[in-house]
Amino acid sequence: MPTVHRGLSRRALLAGAAGVAGAGIAAAAGGTALAAPRRPASDVDYPDAHWVPASTGNYTTSSRPDEYPVELVVIHVTQATFDDTIALFQDPNHAACAHYVVRSADGYIDQMVREKDIAWHAGNWDYNTRSVGIEHEGWVDDPSWFTDEMYAASAKLTRNICDRYGIALDRDHIIGHVEVPGTDHTDPGQYWDWDRYMSLVTA
Repeated sequence: MPTVHRGLSRRALLAGAAGVAGAGIAAAAGGTALAAPRRPASDVDYPDAHWVPASTGNYTTSSRPDEYPVELVVIHVTQATFDDTIALFQDPNHAACAHYVVRSADGYIDQMVREKDIAWHAGNWDYNTRSVGIEHEGWVDDPSWFTDEMYAASAKLTRNICDRYGIALDRDHIIGHVEVPGTDHTDPGQYWDWDRYMSLVTA
């Protein structure tokens, strides 16, 4: 398992009850965690994203919104570099991932899990089933990672998701990981500028 900056394990930071539940589902099905098959770049849910698949060991296949409604967007901060985060989400033993990862320097976005599927990102199975998770490269205690480019790209992505699923553009439905019940996470942290972010989302 790779270790991220300041010795923090990404598994410790991201895995939670949802990952455990999903792993149990996969085991019960008798499946072996394998790298996800490649899909064409045109098969992303958001046109400005690039398809880089997570391991199938890190999410649950579903048929949302038919099986579960999509009602929330959950904002995360990676506590790792962009490249390390991608590698971790492709590790079949990691047991956690988000749908999207946004790069700090330029707002480049990788999609790693289809929105119809349940990414294990919130540490709460109920919230996982009803949300899309967006990871942002950086560390919660260093606001220099939260660039203009990142804010703009992420807000555009969030607005697109909300428009497609009819999610209200407010803080009751666009939340931080810290706001998920039962979590021990603090991201996106005190330096994430929610007023600025929501202004961009609603612009």
